Formats: sequence, C-alpha cells, structure tokens
Amino acid sequence: MMTTKAVFLDSDGVLNTAIIKDGNPVAPTTLSELEIPSEVKPCLEKLKSAGYLLICVTNKPDIERGLMTQADVDAIYNKMRHDLPLDDVFICYAENSDCYKPKPGLILAATQKYDVDLTQSFMIGDRWRDVGAGQNAGCKTIWIDRGYTEKKPDPPADYTAYSLTEATTWILKTV
Repeated sequence: MMTTKAVFLDSDGVLNTAIIKDGNPVAPTTLSELEIPSEVKPCLEKLKSAGYLLICVTNKPDIERGLMTQADVDAIYNKMRHDLPLDDVFICYAENSDCYKPKPGLILAATQKYDVDLTQSFMIGDRWRDVGAGQNAGCKTIWIDRGYTEKKPDPPADYTAYSLTEATTWILKTV
C-alpha cells in the first residue's frame, strides 16, 4: 500500500527564477544565472513539515540543443540540492522521451522509487507541460501563472496560483 505523499515541483519558474526572452521562460544555462527566490525555501520547509516528499521534476533539453553542458546542469542542481530541502531531482534530457513533460515519466519514476500515492500528491509548475504531466500521472495540479505569452494548461490545473507561497497555502488548506 502506497502511503508516501509528494509535491512534485518544476525547477525553472517554480524553484528558481526563469529568464524571460520574448515573453517566454528559458532556463538558466550556467550557475551564475541561477536565482532562487526568497519565498522558495520557507515554502518547501512548510511542505516538508506537513509530511510531503519534495521532488523536482524537470525537462532539460538544453544539452541536446547545445545550449548548456552536463557540467552546468550538474552545478545548478547540486546547488539547488544544497540550498533547498529537496528529497530528489529527476531530469529528462531528451524531447522525444517518455519522461519529457507533459508525459508523466518523471513523476512515475519518482512514484515507483519512493512508493508515492499520487492521489495524495501535487504537481506544481509554471507551464502547460508541467500541469499536463501531473494530470497524466494522476495527481492534483497547480499552475503558477507567470504571465508568459505561451499556451495555457488545457485542461486547466486544479488550482491557479501566482506564486509558490500561494500554491503552498492552497496545498496545506486542501489536506
């Protein structure tokens, strides 16, 4: 019987600040571009105190596209693991893979590794792909609307927030 509950979090735009180019978010490509907003650590600490496993699930096609190196990805996520109370990080590197969001592969891999009950779990993301991955995996979804000019989640997320603080508050009120 699965008893572990989790909050799955996208990185760029949720755990760290996305860089906006032409109205759309892009990932930092070097450690020097990584910025973790001050709200993130306290939010994660509240979720962890409420008994949630905290798992980052992120697409990183930028190596395949030649925009960043594996060393840069490793440096960024080592820093995030050091600075934030994350339990694990699952990264998908290939756009044509079963793990590439909106496909649920990353969430399902984490679910299998940690015996997660998806009916008690949440996916928080700032892009339609994140919400789609959560919906495809069968967990509740929260979309952080950052005002990007790209398409919106369809179907909509279970909840729309405008910050990680707002998303955290909703989760803690929901359970």
